[in-house]
Amino acid sequence: MSARFDAMGMVVSDMAASVAFYRRLGFAFPDGAETQGHTEAELPGGLRFMMDTEEVIRSFHPEFEPPTGGGRTSLALRCDSPAEVDALFAEMVDAGSRVELKPWDAVWGQRYAVLLDPDGNGVDLFAPLPADE
Repeated sequence: MSARFDAMGMVVSDMAASVAFYRRLGFAFPDGAETQGHTEAELPGGLRFMMDTEEVIRSFHPEFEPPTGGGRTSLALRCDSPAEVDALFAEMVDAGSRVELKPWDAVWGQRYAVLLDPDGNGVDLFAPLPADE
């Protein structure tokens, strides 16, 4: 038996808001995904990002209670350049996204920023900083 990583899933409280947020970040959800209880976006390399509403989870697990507060999970998205981190961050903030950390040059050699999705999960944007010459 050989298990392999295939997908990551997230429980969301508002599918329409979550689909809109992740679409702005470049995730390709199918048309009509915002009205569904379950949706998936295929990622580069064949992985899948799946979202389910709390109602769908309760349909097969009636005792389900979502965790309270934010920070249930975190995603990290690599950008092509530090300038892209800044531009994507600004675009997301202009669209109403909440901010955890504004873009900054991290000591580990990356331009880094953290947004919060509609459920308060962290979404890190990062890109390697140019090497010192």
